[in-house]
Amino acid sequence: MSSAVYRTGYNVSSYFNLREINDDLNRQNAELQAELVGLRRRILQLEEEMYTDTMVVDSGVRPFDFIVANVTNNSIYRPFNYLTIDKGRAEGVAPELGVVDRNGVVGIVSNVGEHNSRVISLLNPKFRLSCKIKRTNYFGSLVWDGNSPNIALLEELPHHAEFVPGDTIITSGYSAVFPSGLPVGEVLDDDDDHSGNFFTLKIRLFADFTTLGNVQVLRNNSSDELRNIAADENKDKVKRKQTGMR
Repeated sequence: MSSAVYRTGYNVSSYFNLREINDDLNRQNAELQAELVGLRRRILQLEEEMYTDTMVVDSGVRPFDFIVANVTNNSIYRPFNYLTIDKGRAEGVAPELGVVDRNGVVGIVSNVGEHNSRVISLLNPKFRLSCKIKRTNYFGSLVWDGNSPNIALLEELPHHAEFVPGDTIITSGYSAVFPSGLPVGEVLDDDDDHSGNFFTLKIRLFADFTTLGNVQVLRNNSSDELRNIAADENKDKVKRKQTGMR
């Protein structure tokens, strides 16, 4: 009887220890993701510096923070898919923040509660993501094809864009939501129609939406600065229009 009681107690203790270990691994994964983003940005910076006469001083400050969250609800076969995560305003989540998992891009935050948030899934035609072919840097707009949870389309590629099946697709970095270089998927095939100015690629997504469990929310520390710059540009346009300048 004592042995049975000890065994039961050990199993319960082991279960909770596993949960603590899993949470710790998720935190470590988020830290590694942040370091990876920082390294990618540093590599891009060094590549740019090769074409300049002076070296830019690296501030060492990573522009993105990662908030670990668990997926509590997820749809993949509806015309417009969403997921819910267990982090909200109290944990630093805000609308228009990007969401990724260990494999690739997952979506973007749309609505935020105190401790929960709704995310527009990449499997949603409302969500379009600026991406590029890693090997050649040609970029286009990624959108879900509306059928398979594993397939999306990279549209608006110029007709002269170079690619081969297996090429990696990454985020372009042309917004404050996702940094450049995050993995998204790989090229499967094209639409075989190169007669126009643009064509479309079929992309296999890296993120497995059928097994989503843990994700990370990306918080850009420079987003307020970028919004202020955009606001100033809009004000300048209005002033020029009012004064008749072009």
